[in-house]
Order: sequence, then structure tokens, then C-alpha cells
Amino acid sequence: MSRSFHYVFDMFWKLIAASCLVLYSHGAVSPSERVIAFYYGWYANPATDGAYDHWDSPVFERGASSNPKRFPGGDNIGSNFYPQAGCYSVNDPKTLDRQMRELRAARVGVISASWWGEDSFTAKNLPRLMDAAQAHGLRVCIHLEPFGGRNAKTTGRAIRHLIDKYGTHPAFFRLDPGSRPVFFVYDSYLTPASEWSQLLSPAGKESIRHSKYDSVVIGLWVKENDGQFMTNGNFDGFYTYFAADGFTYGSTTKNWPKLARFAREHNLLFAPSVGPGYIDTRIRPWNGSTTRAREGGRYYDRMFQAAVDCAPELISVTSYNEWHEGTQIEPAAPKKFEGFTYEDYRPLQPDDYLERTAGWVKEFESHGSKATGQ
Repeated sequence: MSRSFHYVFDMFWKLIAASCLVLYSHGAVSPSERVIAFYYGWYANPATDGAYDHWDSPVFERGASSNPKRFPGGDNIGSNFYPQAGCYSVNDPKTLDRQMRELRAARVGVISASWWGEDSFTAKNLPRLMDAAQAHGLRVCIHLEPFGGRNAKTTGRAIRHLIDKYGTHPAFFRLDPGSRPVFFVYDSYLTPASEWSQLLSPAGKESIRHSKYDSVVIGLWVKENDGQFMTNGNFDGFYTYFAADGFTYGSTTKNWPKLARFAREHNLLFAPSVGPGYIDTRIRPWNGSTTRAREGGRYYDRMFQAAVDCAPELISVTSYNEWHEGTQIEPAAPKKFEGFTYEDYRPLQPDDYLERTAGWVKEFESHGSKATGQ
């Protein structure tokens, strides 16, 4: 493609996004609850929390090390990008207010909050996140990570705990029809389908079905034949998570029409995951083959277009703020530190991915209405 074509294409999406943001500012546009962004509530800083957390990530070398190199935080963080807001804390009310405003302006209606167990940092932050989301008319669902001891039985215990604690909160996302809560299960393949069936089948020994804990449980599609895993495990749907096109069978956009067809044939939800790019070489120096350049926003456009073309019920965004893996759409800023130059979004503006998301959400809603005849 010529540079002039890319320029016109970029300007086209900027105009669409700008119109969405203008309408939002006048109250005419609501965020879409068909678009869910993965959110990481694990960042801390000394001013709010007494120390850095996650900004000071270790470096994961190929060989095991009892004393891995660790980034100190501050100007030197475990990310190839640097946040425009600096090393923020998710426990800071001003940070949460800013993030919710950004997500709403991007027309993302639902946040899928990373959750690592009842005593984790992410669990302790969840009440603040729920309240902040409610204040901005957003919803929150849970991204169940592989917490210590996770299996189908302990996942059921976690689901019951989360529904008991947050089920009546106005921000707790429930999917119509049926008004069931939504749970994404990362790396669901770590537990056999036969065990998931005990939790997700109506006849299972640990079943949540036909009870107040019945939920929409969405597994991770990784390998080509994972459809059998989803049906045997009685999942309600599946997502692809990874922002690196081609990294797994599920995250390969050319396979999405086949996955969408499988979902329709088996009455499952399909929530393809789109991302702006991928790079994690600061924390995984050996992983350069997985890097996906942002291409001035064109990579994100291609992934979103592929998702929209499948006319799925939901689209998931990887991610709002996973800075370690460079998949964030949260604003980044140019920065240099002791010989290292962080990546940034130039020639785009720091908030371009929020604007670009708003434009694609508008396209998705329009496309979805035509596909369903609504």
C-alpha cells in the first residue's frame, strides 16, 4: 500500500473516532457492553502503597534463577513502553477515575479484571475498581487467572465467592438474556475437560448450573482442536486472548471465521481478542519472535476488522493496561533512561488507541445490528 493510502485510511478512522468522542461528550453515545477490555489491577507505587509493584517486574530468563534481575520501577520499568501517567497505583482514586474516563471515551463498556485469588493484590483492589466503574457507567467481569491451586473445584469456589461478594453491585456485569455473570478463564487447558464438566455440566458433582451461581464461563481457545475441549468441558463460549496474530491457532485471525462457525453450530459465545501489537522483550529478552509491531495503528485495525467481519456476540480487547507485554491501549509517552529508549505511539498521539477503539466499536455495533437484523 502507498503512504498516501495509509494516510487517508488513518485520517478516516480519526474522523470516525473524533465523531464518537464528540457525541459522547454530549451524552449521545454510550459505551458498548459487547466490547470487553482486559484490565490489570496489579500496579502499585511508593506514594500510594509504600512500594512499587509490577513496575518492578523481574526479568524472566530461559534458565531458572533464584535471584533474577529485577527492574527497580520509577524511570526503569519492566515494559518496552512507558505510561504517560507514570508509574501509577491502581489504589489511587484519581488514577481509577482517569482510567474509567478513558475506557468510556473509547466506548468500552466492560472491564475484565485480572483476579489471582482471594488474598491477592488484584482481589483487594477490586472493590475500588467496581465503585470507579459504577461512577462512570461501566461494568466489571472477572478474568480468572491460574491462581495457586486452581482447578475446576477451586474455580467453582472462586465463582461462588465472587458472586456472593459482588453479585449485587451495580457494576457487576451480567450478560443478557439470562442475566448471568461472566467469567473468562485464562489457560483453561491446564485443567482437563472432564474436570470442568463437573463444574459446568448440569449433572456435575460441583455444578453451578441452575443455581444462583450459574454463570457464563468462557474458556481459552489455543490449539486447533480445542473445540472438543470446549464442548466436553461444557463451557459457554471461548476467547483467544493473545494479541500476537499467529502466536496460537486461536489468536490467528485467518482462523476466526472457522471459530465463529464452530461457535454458531454449538450455540457458544465467541469473543475474539484484538490487540494493538505485542512486545515483551524487556522482561523476556528471548521472546523477540513473538513481537508484533504496531505499524502506526494498522496492526490494531486489521485485528479489529477481522473480529468485526466474524460478527461475534462479543469482542475482547487485549489489553487496556498490560504494560509488560506491550498490548496496552492506555496512553504511552516518549521516554529515555540510561541509554534505553522506550517505544511510544508516534507518529500517533498518546491517546490514539483510545480514539481508534471508539471508531471500531461504532463499526462493530453497526455491523452487529445488520448481522442480527436488529
